[in-house]
Amino acid sequence: MKEQILSVVKTDQIDVATIKSLFAKMNTVDIAELFEDLSKEKIIQLWRILPKAIASDVFAYMDADEQQIIIGAITDTEVGEIVNSLFVDDVVDFIEEIPAAMVARVLQNVQPDKRKLINQLLQYRDDSAGSIMTTEYVGLREDATVREAFDEIRITGVNKETIYTCYVIRRDRLLVGVVSAKTLLLAQPQDKVCDIMDTNFVFAYTTDDQEAIAALFRKYSLLAMPVVDKEKQLVGIITVDDIVQIIEEENTEDLEKMNALHPSDEPYLRTSIIQLAKNRFFWLLVLMLSATITGGVISNFENSIALLPILVTFIPMLMDTGGNAGAQSSTLIIRGMALGEIRFRDIFKIIWREIRIGTLCGLGLGIINFIRIYLMNGRDLLLSFTVTTSLFFTILISKCVGCILPLFAKKVKIDPAVMAAPLVTTIVDGTSLIVYFSIAKAVFKL
Repeated sequence: MKEQILSVVKTDQIDVATIKSLFAKMNTVDIAELFEDLSKEKIIQLWRILPKAIASDVFAYMDADEQQIIIGAITDTEVGEIVNSLFVDDVVDFIEEIPAAMVARVLQNVQPDKRKLINQLLQYRDDSAGSIMTTEYVGLREDATVREAFDEIRITGVNKETIYTCYVIRRDRLLVGVVSAKTLLLAQPQDKVCDIMDTNFVFAYTTDDQEAIAALFRKYSLLAMPVVDKEKQLVGIITVDDIVQIIEEENTEDLEKMNALHPSDEPYLRTSIIQLAKNRFFWLLVLMLSATITGGVISNFENSIALLPILVTFIPMLMDTGGNAGAQSSTLIIRGMALGEIRFRDIFKIIWREIRIGTLCGLGLGIINFIRIYLMNGRDLLLSFTVTTSLFFTILISKCVGCILPLFAKKVKIDPAVMAAPLVTTIVDGTSLIVYFSIAKAVFKL
């Protein structure tokens, strides 16, 4: 169906009736994706055909670039219709992506009450609960009956982000409980909300970090979470659709850091070449300079290398194996910490596990390596023993370094993902060479 619409839109004469009939059969998310493949002129044309009843829903799922094109092409009245139909958190996300001049135009066409809420959310620190919450929730009085609660939901629920969970508040907005739509449906009409509400609920403060909140959603399988201020007055809620996006962003950021990239919020194809180069340059510089440590180690053993040049041929294998072994450990530890499965207090248990894992891996790879070197290098027993022993200790050390560094990073409030690529690689490379040449000097009496 997507291909059908695109083929119609890309023709010179657009068949409006055909496109409208296809729109009626499509999900708003799928319609929003259509705009990604179109030129600026076609985006505007397709937007004009879009039924007003679904326009705001489609707009909420569009990329920022397409949203800006549309806002720049429509009237102030149409801007107001779109923005006033969006949920507050979606408006805030949109405003944070557009130029300042366009922000002023958008806010000028927003209803005063909604503008006040938008400005309030924009004041919260980035990545905090306050910056991702919405103020559109269903609030119920604790002394209301179930019948009165349903009346309230019917009146106010149309414009709320969710009605599946309602929040019980007092006159001073103090949050005292939550009640689900299922609980209300199964209760008697004359029952009081305060008698059926759940007072043991999970909540977040406006200043809490979004990554910690995502962990709570995952742990308790939540669909929505209330957000309170320091006086525990309800100020908003966070819904699971926002958390899914946050988890994706956090995973992307960790992946970029683990591969020595500066995190970027922009899609790859929409980021300028200059910006991409800047994002990569810093860590490339760090890794290049850290490689001088490896060069220093080699220069200290240059006499040994001169006497036995064949030692050089095994350096890449040792360094690569050590780096890979360290990366395996650090990746699993970082993932475990992100999921809340691993804490700093588990450090000795983790080290002991990695020592045993490193021993098994080192023995297995060592045996294979010993046979390979022995058969391919003139059946030199001493050389085979030297390289194999060095490989074993390199893997053992790499496993320990890979698990310890992320834990210490977390302890001192540094992002553990940063430790995965630059520092682990540097330490493992230098250490593996020191071990290798030290063993070689002892075995060959260099």
